[in-house]
Amino acid sequence: MNEEVRLMKGNEAIAHAAIRYGVDGYFGYPITPQSEVLETLEAEMPWETTGMVVLQAESEVSSINMVYGGASTGAAVMTSSSSPGISLMQEGISYIAAAELPALIVNVMRGGPGLGTIHPSQSDYFQATKGGGHGDYHLIVLAPATVQEMADFVGLGFDLAFKYRTPAMILADGIVGQMMEKVVLPPARPRRTPEEVAKQCPWAVTGKKGRGHRNVATSLELDSAIMEKNNERFQRTYDEIKRNEVRYKTYYTDDCDYLIVAFGSVARICLKSIEEARKQGIKIGLVRPITLWPFPYDEIAEIASHVKGILVVELNAGQMIEDVRLAVSHSLPVHHFGRMGGIVPNPLEVLNAFKQKFGL
Repeated sequence: MNEEVRLMKGNEAIAHAAIRYGVDGYFGYPITPQSEVLETLEAEMPWETTGMVVLQAESEVSSINMVYGGASTGAAVMTSSSSPGISLMQEGISYIAAAELPALIVNVMRGGPGLGTIHPSQSDYFQATKGGGHGDYHLIVLAPATVQEMADFVGLGFDLAFKYRTPAMILADGIVGQMMEKVVLPPARPRRTPEEVAKQCPWAVTGKKGRGHRNVATSLELDSAIMEKNNERFQRTYDEIKRNEVRYKTYYTDDCDYLIVAFGSVARICLKSIEEARKQGIKIGLVRPITLWPFPYDEIAEIASHVKGILVVELNAGQMIEDVRLAVSHSLPVHHFGRMGGIVPNPLEVLNAFKQKFGL
């Protein structure tokens, strides 16, 4: 399983990348539009080649608690779901964050609220970036815009999760999960041996006692003073992540008069809008946040310092726009354009909305 070029869906790329990364276990439950992750893993049968456990649980709640248990042993474990399924996982995600355990969660977003629609959306931005469960915690949130990034972010997500002992989420919209593109699959690497796990994860629960000490994974602390210290430690970790792990891409920002901010598949649509706008003499640039948390506040602020206005484009009623507004001067006009219910705008629709917002 060396480097290989394939044509596949984003969801399929997640599954193949997980096998090649050496993931120890996947625990999930089918829900559109991400069911191909589980289906692909079942078809590939990695338990026969790498020893990876693939288990369809009885529910999303069971899935995330299996992830909790697996992560506590130092194993590289993951799950995937879509919007309402992720809502069911929120309690378990909060437990994993409080227990300071690494894990990867894939959310291929569909429209809501409620059961909503099986069509694409970006309306889980708040749920992912603001800590959808209870308590003061964050997830590292990666937003892929291509099938290639779906594959690449599996390894990146796990690497960051283990580096900082915190859960990471790949937040993809249904378009990226379902569309097919050429993807270069990462080279395979073997699963870690028990000795390697013990060295990398000295905090892991192994069931072995050592001179009267046993590691315990828990999110419960009844002493308020200790719980406050735990939270202070969490915040120091989050501050370190914010200093070191902000990721984003810019397009046409060197000479832009206006700026569009968009993530995921919508950023690709906006890029086509910008190319058409420049043909018409309207100089627009694009910032595509790759880490939705930590968010590129400073980077957007620097570009915003020399533009006349910003349009935030999302498949929702306006969620990321709150972070963009936090990044820039209150005097700078920041408008929003979004579609909901699974409707995806085309590049011309975005450009027309931009002209209308700014009177061009």
